[in-house]
Amino acid sequence: MNYDEKPYLILVGIDYSTASELALEHALGLTAEKPNAELHIVHVIPGQRDVGTNTVAPSLDAASDSAAGALLIGTAAEKELQTYVRVGVGAFEKKRASTPNTPLRITAHLRADAPAHQIAQLASDLEADLVVVGTHGRGSVVRFFMGSVAQTVSRLAQCPVLVFRPKASPIEYPKIDPPCPHCIDTRFASSGKEFWCEQHRERHGQRHTYEPTFRATP
Repeated sequence: MNYDEKPYLILVGIDYSTASELALEHALGLTAEKPNAELHIVHVIPGQRDVGTNTVAPSLDAASDSAAGALLIGTAAEKELQTYVRVGVGAFEKKRASTPNTPLRITAHLRADAPAHQIAQLASDLEADLVVVGTHGRGSVVRFFMGSVAQTVSRLAQCPVLVFRPKASPIEYPKIDPPCPHCIDTRFASSGKEFWCEQHRERHGQRHTYEPTFRATP
């Protein structure tokens, strides 16, 4: 490929989930729509040492310096990645078969260790213009915004990050309970001197009120 003009490079992280299928579909769509675009697809094996970076075509070969165990893991992982990419790209191509198109430039990468860090690092290594990731959207809002791979990638990546989640997976915001009616009665009866009823006083602890101190200046 002629690199006189740098391609618009999109990196999408996948984990074979429904969310990553959505991310891959959007990434393929963006690649097809943008002139001179190039799509890189990365799957990270959590907890395994890096088994190298490889392309889909012509083959996905394990790194030559891998240990025997890592080589077997790498071979199976590469085949799984290769199959996933081919199925995903094939499904996308069928959807746009009725419109004029040019072949998409796609490269697949297999990495290991912490998924969010590896995705962000690969984006930096490739000078990516955009990162696309999916999120399951399960659990509390704290886990969704602060604990997910998508959130960490958004924080670490040095380029814009698009996050997609399935429509069928709404964010589960934590439930906010109404005020305790006994606490309200306690505040009313004590003219605001006590905030909590007997049941909640132990949980919230003793209230401390500090009177402001003023000092006169000469």
